[in-house]
Amino acid sequence: MTAEGFLEGRRLQMARGVLLQCIMGGYPAARFYGSDDGDLALVADPAQIHPLPWSHEPRALAICDADELSGESSNLSTRGQLKKVIARYAARGLAPVVATELEFFVFAPNTDPNQPFQPPVGLDGRREDGHSAFSVSSNNGLRPFFNEVYKCMAALGLPRDTFMHEMGVSQFEINLLHGDPLLLADHTFLFKHLLKEVALKHGLTVVCMAKPLAHTPGSSMHIHQSIVETGSGKNVFSDENGQPTSMFRHFIGGQQAGMADFTALFAPNVNSYQRLCHPFASPNNACWSHDNRAAGLRIPASSPVARRVENRLPGADANPYLAIAASLAAGLYGIEHELEPSAPIQGEFEVPDNLSLPCTLHAAIDRLKRSQLARELFGNEFIEGYVASKTMELTSFFDEITPWERRVLAAQA
Repeated sequence: MTAEGFLEGRRLQMARGVLLQCIMGGYPAARFYGSDDGDLALVADPAQIHPLPWSHEPRALAICDADELSGESSNLSTRGQLKKVIARYAARGLAPVVATELEFFVFAPNTDPNQPFQPPVGLDGRREDGHSAFSVSSNNGLRPFFNEVYKCMAALGLPRDTFMHEMGVSQFEINLLHGDPLLLADHTFLFKHLLKEVALKHGLTVVCMAKPLAHTPGSSMHIHQSIVETGSGKNVFSDENGQPTSMFRHFIGGQQAGMADFTALFAPNVNSYQRLCHPFASPNNACWSHDNRAAGLRIPASSPVARRVENRLPGADANPYLAIAASLAAGLYGIEHELEPSAPIQGEFEVPDNLSLPCTLHAAIDRLKRSQLARELFGNEFIEGYVASKTMELTSFFDEITPWERRVLAAQA
């Protein structure tokens, strides 16, 4: 849109079906988004209009809400779904607080998708071989890229906590500072967009797939969650003596009640389950624990004022608006229904059947389709549309034969 048109307040409209567009570009049947495929209004959030610091030409990006022409938020909008969840907390005098940890890989350009990704050539002329996890010098070969990432984050107003090299080959992690869930979802979205744009300027490729490399840890988007009273700002997960409250237990109980039903929202792609089924500290369960990274729900070691629940299921490929909305909605459901969690686990453990999660996209879609809880919290229109879109993506995947099948199965009698 031209700057002149935007500043004049010209309404930007978009076909409703675009909110259900598949990652391959197609659309499910029109009945899932209204047979007329009428327009939505894209309404810019005044606090989220950003000049793009990496662009050579003057350009700006505006994060928008997708609203029906009658004025209400579209049920198909993931940002709108998150705003509705936050409003349900506000009606109880509560405000959720979240932080996201996002992992990603920095690779050399990959022009042939049949070939595996490779790390870029560093300043020393070599490619990283995987021995640089948590090293203070591991990103020296990418210093110009990261310097621009930091500058662009500052220009966009994205506060960061820690940045580190993760366990994978050329894999990194950022911890975004905790705050309002909608703001953190916006920040996470902007950061992922920023990464890819800056990488292109430097002849690099940033990949936010859940599992881009075999035999290597995948990339997560852990969500840290706490709840405060809207007036006092007091963390309701801790009492006056610093001990866990019943609301803390009920929040965990709600998370456990929703994780299997919502797995397709946290792990939205075929590749998501490569990460979960080869768990290098990637959970595929709804167990909870005090500081055990094998649990899907981890309670990090912290002071009572910072007591929080970390949802470790979402991957870096998850939609931040939808993943945060689903996680917070499940927790609030537990509070409203006073659900009690299972006993916490420690050390090595076997996952009970009732706390196991779907391990394929097909199973996750089927679980979501049958979930009355999902329909209660997000509405039939959203769940049916999401399932239709993801089913198309899964069908597209099964339309291809992988190199593994040709390599291993072709010689079989």
